Amino acid sequence: MSIQVQQPQPYDLVGSSVQIAGTAGGAFEASYSVRVTEGHDEVLGHFMAGDGIGGHGQFQVAVDISGAAFTHTVAFVEVFHTSARDGSELDRQVVPVIVAPLIVPGYTTYLEHVVAPGESLWAIAQRHYGNGNLYHRLVAANPIITNPNLIHPGDVVRVPRAG
Repeated sequence: MSIQVQQPQPYDLVGSSVQIAGTAGGAFEASYSVRVTEGHDEVLGHFMAGDGIGGHGQFQVAVDISGAAFTHTVAFVEVFHTSARDGSELDRQVVPVIVAPLIVPGYTTYLEHVVAPGESLWAIAQRHYGNGNLYHRLVAANPIITNPNLIHPGDVVRVPRAG
């Protein structure tokens, strides 16, 4: 059996519901598990995939994480099936995601801001949040930023927004 997670992509921003989609199968219709965890808490879900004769089928499942007691902004979406023989997790696929409601309460969407010459994260936060001190939100939402003092013109910075 095999699993391919096509959504979310690594480090996508997710809201209170995580949409997970892809293909799975290689056996008769099989039961698969989904786990969203950040090491402190986890949310579990299940789905069926396959076509009854060993083919692969598409799956799409929404996992509500709004009630989870997550404390870390990076969580992991795990999709796997369980061995009937010993209960072990097989073919586990893991995709890291960013839990945006922990960055911006009430998160709904994000904007893409193209860095202009001379701009800083402080200035971008001031423009979008009305407070430069909130630049840490931009760092948390953009794991590609390894040094908050070093951004370049043309970089695309995701700006999480509340609805």
